[in-house]
Amino acid sequence: KKVEAFAEQRVVAASAGEHHSLALTADGAVFTWGKGEDGCLGHGEDLSNQLLPKKVEAFAGQRVVAVSAGGAHSLSLTADGAV
Repeated sequence: KKVEAFAEQRVVAASAGEHHSLALTADGAVFTWGKGEDGCLGHGEDLSNQLLPKKVEAFAGQRVVAVSAGGAHSLSLTADGAV
């Protein structure tokens, strides 16, 4: 079954941590889902678990070119070289 959150998106990369996952779309947006504790989903003070992929709004206006998930952390690299 297709993931509804990606219906209008083309996913170009994905990474999985211990209890969370990230997806990077062709337009440079990042979506995360899974356990939100410790802030590893990147949704600011919202540490709730996400059952479905949710766009990380902190990257608004930026183009992300790579994502990586670790045990309980996430990393993103923007087009201008910021991590």
